[in-house]
Amino acid sequence: MRMPVQPNKAIVGRNAFAHSSGIHQDGVLKNRESYEIMDPAEVGVNESTIALTARSGRAALNHHYKRLGLELTNEELDDAYDKFLKLADVKKEINDEDLMVIAGVTRSKQNQRIRLKFLQVVCGKGSVPMATVKLVIDGEVCCATSSGNGPIDAAFAAVKSMVHRKVTLEEFLVQAITRGSDDVGKVHIQVENKGNTYYGFSANTDIVTAAVEAFINAISKII
Repeated sequence: MRMPVQPNKAIVGRNAFAHSSGIHQDGVLKNRESYEIMDPAEVGVNESTIALTARSGRAALNHHYKRLGLELTNEELDDAYDKFLKLADVKKEINDEDLMVIAGVTRSKQNQRIRLKFLQVVCGKGSVPMATVKLVIDGEVCCATSSGNGPIDAAFAAVKSMVHRKVTLEEFLVQAITRGSDDVGKVHIQVENKGNTYYGFSANTDIVTAAVEAFINAISKII
């Protein structure tokens, strides 16, 4: 009859062997029989599903990274988990594309000398775009406010006023990871300084924040 099966239907529903609670996930990863009274394969399900939500723990996150073929160090896992929780608070469930972006951001920002501490932009029809940016540069907190042709241009101007480097933006690329207005956007940036080219990358549900972080990521390779 091709009737749709309810996701929460016992045994045959999509969520019958799905685990989203951190305690359940950790228990299933250690011993599947702790929370499953039958083998999923008995009803045609290849394996249990560990859904990544804001309630998931480090063990579940690490499990998915290993499934994707990534081995993260303890430091990288801690950093990735912090970013994962921030993203999970915004999105209902984290997918593989999100995980790859988080891992890429985590590894690209290791030993970065500049860190974004605060960002506020004001823009709208009939107003002058303004941006206030607070950076931590080699442990020292700096702050600047600038205007520009849009919120991103204003934020870039504020960053440049603090790093004291002549930087020319050569390329600015924004990509959506998946569909939906709440999904992550990736930003790739290419800048030029004294004839040399530097690349920056970041990802965030807030595209302005992602752009500024990518810009900082590129500039950090100059100073």
